[in-house]
Amino acid sequence: MHKILLYPHGGSGNHGCEAIVISTVLLLRPEQGVLFSSACEEDRRYGLDGVVRVLPEQRAIRRCSAGYAGAWLRRHVLGVQDAFDRLAFGCIAEEGGPATVALCSGGDNYCYGEPVHIYLQNALLRRAGVPTVLWGCSLEREDMKGRMLEDLRAFDLIVARESLTCDALRECGCSRTVLYPDPAFALPVKEAALPEGWKEGNMVGVNVSPLIIGHEGRAGAVMENYARLVEYLLEATDMNVALIPHVVWPGNDDRKPLGELQERFGHTGRVVMIGDAPCEELKGYIARCRFLVAARTHASIAAYSTGVPTLVVGYSVKARGIARDLFGTEDGYVLPVQALDAPDDLRKAFVRMMEREDAMKSAYAEKIPAYRERLALLPGELSALLKRS
Repeated sequence: MHKILLYPHGGSGNHGCEAIVISTVLLLRPEQGVLFSSACEEDRRYGLDGVVRVLPEQRAIRRCSAGYAGAWLRRHVLGVQDAFDRLAFGCIAEEGGPATVALCSGGDNYCYGEPVHIYLQNALLRRAGVPTVLWGCSLEREDMKGRMLEDLRAFDLIVARESLTCDALRECGCSRTVLYPDPAFALPVKEAALPEGWKEGNMVGVNVSPLIIGHEGRAGAVMENYARLVEYLLEATDMNVALIPHVVWPGNDDRKPLGELQERFGHTGRVVMIGDAPCEELKGYIARCRFLVAARTHASIAAYSTGVPTLVVGYSVKARGIARDLFGTEDGYVLPVQALDAPDDLRKAFVRMMEREDAMKSAYAEKIPAYRERLALLPGELSALLKRS
């Protein structure tokens, strides 16, 4: 494959986004990889510019320029409402060319309302003749309507990362939809130095996010449940606890709720906070846990792909679909955050999950090698797309 464009990308402070980019490039091995990002400096801080060429997704518009004058005329004379946006985002289409495929790589971007700027970027690429692929997506069935469905049907290929989304897309007329595991199942592991208090082979990784707190059915239920879980682990087991952030964006920073747990239980010497790190190192910490309780999708994928029994506190189709494909059901593997009410709900679900430790490892031993074999077929799927385009 000659060249891939990846867009949109909010920055590697969301280590799931970072993991998708790295694992995609490793899987497809293009001659050139270009990432359009709204946080280029953040990406460079985590070393992503060593994997792809990182470019801003929008270019600055200078008032004293021919481009600005043309956009002004189209907007104010011809009534083209998004004339300035077309100018700003046009740099993405300009990177297109022969043997180029554009991967709309934000797997969740169609889950949070109308992604208007993504529609625009897709339209610019299609107009330039660049094949577009919705890459590793999860979508809610009820959102597949109106303008969103029109945009979905225009993709040359949709790669769904779990069967619930794949089935729903096909039911909605998106026939060019295929099912592959999330590319991050193939993300490499990097081991870093372990902090004091780490008990090798007997750690419970804990990940909680402001996002799931925002979906709780009762105010305070999430943190109350997580605190009860940590209390149980300290009082009733010999396992220690690793608090593992996976997103560190301002306003959506896992370190905030995890810091509350560290402040409450750090004095025991059995609860350690993992600092921010690139996604491969975070996967390394997760891989060395005995169990994981995760809120973030890509924290759970890091655990699944390294054989760590995991309970997901989820809120959407992505958690349910990924678990169902792995285990045949999401029941007992995903605890809907909206259902958290009693303070012991998470503890009880964790205890039930612990009882299935061996069965979960057996499921991983069967499924994960098959996932890797399936992902190895992706370059051929995309090459065939380019030949058809």
